Amino acid sequence: MPIEHEPFYSLLGIAMRAGVLTFGQDGVLKAIASGAASFVLLDSEASDNTKKKISDSCRFYGVELFETAPGRLGLSVGKPGRMSAAVAKGTLCERLCELARK
Repeated sequence: MPIEHEPFYSLLGIAMRAGVLTFGQDGVLKAIASGAASFVLLDSEASDNTKKKISDSCRFYGVELFETAPGRLGLSVGKPGRMSAAVAKGTLCERLCELARK
């Protein structure tokens, strides 16, 4: 079920400005494999191929995966069209994870 909480998307914009997000399929996959990603966000409108690659990698490395509402990931970080993001470990990550689970 996609994340619908407005506070989550507001904090995601702050995380973008803080530099704790990695975007793009290749960057996200590298962050997952290297252990840098605490959790991953995937737009619900991402292609089936992207969803499969990222979800398989998350499952293999034990990284939590959340789905965002259509178009909200890119909109909240000021980069429309972004379909995936890895969130680096830290305080912002912990708060984002709490909001995503609600």
